[in-house]
Amino acid sequence: METTTMMPTADITTHIKTFLARVIPDHELEDEEDIFAAGYVNSLFAMQLVLFVEKEFHIAIEQADMVIENFRTVGAIARLIEHKQLVAAR
Repeated sequence: METTTMMPTADITTHIKTFLARVIPDHELEDEEDIFAAGYVNSLFAMQLVLFVEKEFHIAIEQADMVIENFRTVGAIARLIEHKQLVAAR
């Protein structure tokens, strides 16, 4: 089993924003800005986002995690990552 390292929230947020900047290049996202409601993310890109989170942060996104509330904002994604890392570190 792979060891998961806890990353500070600010670093997690920065990594997420850097990834999202590839599809939202001319807008600086706020941590709690709804990226779906704003039209920045569609269902296809949502799957790319899930894969990015899994690969970048070395966590597994389970079926139960696949709810829009976990991916709606940068802050929500960061909280999901922190939770998954905490659980994996136990």
